[in-house]
Amino acid sequence: MVQYRREFYPGGTFFFTVTLKDRNSSILIEHINCLTTAFRSVRNQIPFKTIALVVLPDHLHTLWELPKNDSNYSLRWRLIKTYFSKSLINSGVLLSKNKRGEYSLWQRRFWEHRIRNEVDLTTHINYIHYNPVKHKLVNLASDWQYSSIHRYIRQGIISENWGGIRDLRGNFGEEY
Repeated sequence: MVQYRREFYPGGTFFFTVTLKDRNSSILIEHINCLTTAFRSVRNQIPFKTIALVVLPDHLHTLWELPKNDSNYSLRWRLIKTYFSKSLINSGVLLSKNKRGEYSLWQRRFWEHRIRNEVDLTTHINYIHYNPVKHKLVNLASDWQYSSIHRYIRQGIISENWGGIRDLRGNFGEEY
């Protein structure tokens, strides 16, 4: 059996998928302020640049650029997950614990992919922004409010009508 090995590349750009254990939950968007605060707190402690982000009800996708001499994205994710979980508890949300005494909110692992070139970067930015349409949450990518697509539209990088139902041009490395 092949063991999965994470690729640590100082100063690298990485695509991540982070998922809740309960795939029917919508807690990420119901408590978006807690999630935003968790991201900001960690970014202030251990810097990273968010290139693109989409938050869906039960998972999120993001692209980060790490500082030049830093490859520790795992610490950042551990802190974001911890801060978000604690923030939910502090706001009165009841979370169950597993046998280890850990809150059973997040899947234990996350998906990571190091971006190799500009084509890879563009493909993953498009994947992130199109994801709400893919999951049939909206008909147009810009209709999803929990997405960095709005920054890309303001900057003139993506048009407001980009990413409609008929705009999917490839499988972004996934099998359908």
